[in-house]
Amino acid sequence: MDQQNYELDQTGAEETPKKKKGSTFKGIVIGVIGTLLISWTGINVACLATNSQILITNKESADDGEGAVLDADTVSKINELTAYTKLYYYDDIENEKLQDGLYTGLIDGLGDKYSVYYNAEDYQALQVSTTGQYYGIGAGLSQDKDTMVVTVNKIYEGTPSESAGLLKDDVIVSVDGTEAASMELSELVKLIRGEKGTTVHLEIYRPSTEENLSFDVERQDITLPSVSHKMFEDGIGYVHIDSFETETATQFEEAVKDLEDQGMKALIIDVRYNPGGMVTAVVQILDDILPEGTVVYTEDKNGNRQDYTSSGDTYLDYPIAVLINGESASASEILAGAIKDYQYGTLIGTTTFGKGIVQTIFPLEDGDAVKLTTAKYFTPNGNYIHGVGIEPDIELEYEYLDKDATSYDEAYDNQIQKAIEVLKDKIQ
Repeated sequence: MDQQNYELDQTGAEETPKKKKGSTFKGIVIGVIGTLLISWTGINVACLATNSQILITNKESADDGEGAVLDADTVSKINELTAYTKLYYYDDIENEKLQDGLYTGLIDGLGDKYSVYYNAEDYQALQVSTTGQYYGIGAGLSQDKDTMVVTVNKIYEGTPSESAGLLKDDVIVSVDGTEAASMELSELVKLIRGEKGTTVHLEIYRPSTEENLSFDVERQDITLPSVSHKMFEDGIGYVHIDSFETETATQFEEAVKDLEDQGMKALIIDVRYNPGGMVTAVVQILDDILPEGTVVYTEDKNGNRQDYTSSGDTYLDYPIAVLINGESASASEILAGAIKDYQYGTLIGTTTFGKGIVQTIFPLEDGDAVKLTTAKYFTPNGNYIHGVGIEPDIELEYEYLDKDATSYDEAYDNQIQKAIEVLKDKIQ
């Protein structure tokens, strides 16, 4: 489906040039840039990718001779296991699946949950997720990591999900007859997506009315917005960033310009539950916000350092508050960490997820790909946040203030209300 809780990664493509915004963001001689993160609701992780590229052809070995992974004994054992499998396994065998299992097992052998082998189908799905464009129904889903229950956490405006009558907090019971809780969310998403114009049958449980409902939803061409915004009273603008995708920075700039045109005096940036995404997106957004300087830097195993910086051509010159929680990860943590280190805003909420390592995706010659953890990343002040997270300036557990509500309203979100309170004091 649509916004699922698994990682979005950059594929190592070169950073796109940042658009200048004229008077929207006022120029100054200082600048800073941040990067990406990811979060879980069933568990989500985000990744920051470097721009370096490594080419290893299939005619070479990265580890020839002594110490090679595929030494003679290993090849012999693989052949022995294959022979036993073909002789005695009770069902039909597909060689392609066995081969994929070998590649998956090789990367799993690193013992790093962030390093992953993708076959061509999975890699294509990953690329789709970074752009926010696909054929689907326009709903965001999350999955409980213990019960595997799948819940609708967002209905996007103007999409088939909204037209069909799906609501936030609906529980997905089954998809075309397949029990939703029987598989990982990323696999369930593949069942919900499909060819344009076809329909998917959903069985839903609606907790608010205790009803069991059925929906037939037509798949359409979906481009999900990753940024939404609104103006609160007293000139306080609000921008919510779902994830960092191809068009996120442009959408952020458009949102800020619209709020500025309405007379914005202060800004709330909400990255709670943000699962991260593309480094270029978060870097460009931080370039829009911060003065000149390093916003994040990485170090690989050889000690090579790469700085991501803001040019200082643009910056925001009004008070800022950033909302974070335990599911703000990777790129979101880079954004929050840069703003905190530059003392450029007030962080409100709870400590972030704590992912301070970097993954890079390397496309393979046959259309498959491998994602490897390639470096650690550090905030501008040199803080390594992996396994630690970023603490807020104001610690505040989330509470929805209207106990009888059947739908969400920012007026009852205690963390948003605290941000409004803090910003009002700064603009008065």
